[in-house]
Amino acid sequence: DYRVSLQGNFFGHNHTYMTFPEYNPRKHIKLDPPLNIQSNATASKCQIWWSVWNVPWHLAEILQYELQYKEYSMSWEVALNKALPSSLPQVEIEATELRSGIAYTARARCKVSENENSYHSQWSEWSQATVFQRADVPKVSEKILNTKTMQYLFIPLSFGTLFYLFWNCKLSSRYCCFLTLGQKSSRALTFPHQLLSFSHSIVCTMGILR
Repeated sequence: DYRVSLQGNFFGHNHTYMTFPEYNPRKHIKLDPPLNIQSNATASKCQIWWSVWNVPWHLAEILQYELQYKEYSMSWEVALNKALPSSLPQVEIEATELRSGIAYTARARCKVSENENSYHSQWSEWSQATVFQRADVPKVSEKILNTKTMQYLFIPLSFGTLFYLFWNCKLSSRYCCFLTLGQKSSRALTFPHQLLSFSHSIVCTMGILR
């Protein structure tokens, strides 16, 4: 413990005033505010982190933090406070807590944990603020949507055409008995070539659509 006194000269006489007869620095700690606060917002959450300066290592492990955030256009008097459950200098805000398309600002402060009996401190000043905005869920572009639509339409049309070719071949086979052997061979060779060519076209078209 320390003894804190105040000395002064009044009307030519020195006087000593005892301000704190027993002063323990461990019980009167006020830390510097956090530094370098940064943020990274996505469509699902916002991560905020910072660092502390001029804090002994044995105190850095027992610090507690508080985050304050609000809409950028609002006053700090209506800001929301978020107590951090651990001594890590970082926090996550779920996207459900943020409005889409609205800019937010956040700041942090620190002190020695209230669970520590050997030390006692008051909150530090607030840090500088960081600005962030929740990222919107990316929309499917019109081009991708049109491509998918074409794929869904093309597949049933392709199978329908194949069915028509098979059916047409079946009907044509009934009249093959009236044709010469050479004519039958020609017709028999024509359909496989048509089917192979059509199948190749399907494969090429599907590759382009992808």
